[in-house]
Amino acid sequence: MSPTRPRLIVSQHLLAAAQARIARDYDAPPAPDHKLTAEELVAQARAFRPDAVLVTSSTPVSAATVAALPDSVRVIATISVGTDHLDIPAIRARGIALTSTPDVLTDSNADLTMMLILAAARRAKEYLALVAAGWGRGLGMDEMLGTQVTGKTLGILGMGRIGRAVARRARGFEMTVLYSNRSRLAPELEEGATYFADPRAMLPRCDILSLHMPGSKDGQPVMTTELFGLLPRGAIFVNAARGSLVDEGALIAALKDGHLAGAGLDVCRNEPDPDPRLLALPNLFMTPHVGSATVETRTDMCMLALDNVDAILAGRPALTPV
Repeated sequence: MSPTRPRLIVSQHLLAAAQARIARDYDAPPAPDHKLTAEELVAQARAFRPDAVLVTSSTPVSAATVAALPDSVRVIATISVGTDHLDIPAIRARGIALTSTPDVLTDSNADLTMMLILAAARRAKEYLALVAAGWGRGLGMDEMLGTQVTGKTLGILGMGRIGRAVARRARGFEMTVLYSNRSRLAPELEEGATYFADPRAMLPRCDILSLHMPGSKDGQPVMTTELFGLLPRGAIFVNAARGSLVDEGALIAALKDGHLAGAGLDVCRNEPDPDPRLLALPNLFMTPHVGSATVETRTDMCMLALDNVDAILAGRPALTPV
């Protein structure tokens, strides 16, 4: 290994393009064949004494982990938008730079949200189960009917970049877009969407509700029995943001009693082991937290993380600091 190149470790194997760049530009041990635990990450860092550590949301970096890292570590770059897995005050207290990868996964998450809306509204889970069982008979005119998405009213909780990207796609389905946010957007960002300062005033108007908010620091849900009850009967609920935003007992009850016609989830509270009651619901379509799971997006995320490391180690400002 060359002593002139910066030293770097990663918490899991990355995409081929990123691994090739690491091999070209850094001294790095072989990429792990599994997702490193926090303990394994610390052990490797102590043995290798890297300048930079690349992690994903699969490897938590707690205060204890930060305290155990060697003094050589100058930057932690997370290949994620979310930072729930990081103890940010502890990282800052040690003087370690911290970066994330926002923006580059906006389109892939918005695309997946539209898939969840359509799958939940058009009963995709039930149709797939019927076909997997052999189909075998024609359906009656009034049997297994879904909800038409075109022309409906979509409510968005959290109108950041992803929420706005979902709104743009929804307009292609001739949807009316409502939103609730901590503050009202400038008119050029609203693009005709209607703002509600209080989400409780918005929810009764929503045929479809989609969450695009960060998780709360205290883990308290936003969507409770009360808020699900404010949606009109037969509404569709979608969450591709954070599982902690939802009281899953309240969601299950709303789906079982028909208050919600269907739901589409890419996240849940207990990942990667969802509540079995969720998985048993025929009117809940779920994907395994894959909002950013495209070749293009994951490559861009890895490259942005490395761009941040390059900048910091060269004495320049990070492109996307936390």
